[in-house]
Amino acid sequence: MGKKEVSQTKSVKSSIVEWIKVFGLAIILAFVITLFIKPTLVRGDSMLPTLHENDYLIINKIGYKVGEPKNGDVIVFKSDLEQNDGTNKDLVKRIIGIEGDRIIIKDGKVYVNDKLLNETYLSQGMDTKGDIDLVVPQGKLFVLGDNREVSLDSRYEQVGLVDISDVEGKVLIRLYPFNDISLIK
Repeated sequence: MGKKEVSQTKSVKSSIVEWIKVFGLAIILAFVITLFIKPTLVRGDSMLPTLHENDYLIINKIGYKVGEPKNGDVIVFKSDLEQNDGTNKDLVKRIIGIEGDRIIIKDGKVYVNDKLLNETYLSQGMDTKGDIDLVVPQGKLFVLGDNREVSLDSRYEQVGLVDISDVEGKVLIRLYPFNDISLIK
C-alpha cells in the first residue's frame, strides 16, 4: 500500500468516526430534550381564545418537579376521559386554585380566597356556570378552561380536581401555527 492509499483509508476512517460522534451526540441530545419538554397538540375549543384547535404546544415537563404550580398556569394533565382509540386524554386547562385555596363560583363569577378573579384571558361577556364553594385539598388543583361554555373541567365530576401527580407539565410555547408562535402566560 502506498502513502496515498494509507492516507485515504485514514481519512475514510476519520470521517466514519466523526459521523458516529455526531449521530451519538444527536441521540443523547434528543433524549435529554425529551426529559425536559414534550410536544402536545390542542384538541377542541375549551381553551379559546388563548389556544385554538390544532395549536402545537411545547410543555415544560420538569417545572413542577422543582417548583410549585401557580394560579394562572396553563397545564397539560392526564385525565380518565377516553379518546376514540381507548387511550386516556390529556387535557389542557388553566389552574384557578392550588391546595388550600377556597374557590367560589357564584352568579357567573369566580372567586379565589374571597377575591373576585380578574380573568382577562376570557372572551368578553364570558360567564362561569356553576355553583361551587370548596377548599382545594392537599395534592390537588382546581382547573378551568378559558372557554367556560364548552370546557369539561374541575366543575364536572368527569374531570374533577386534578392530582398534581397527573400534571404532565406547564405549557410554555405555542409553536404552530408559525404566524402565531408565542409564549403562553
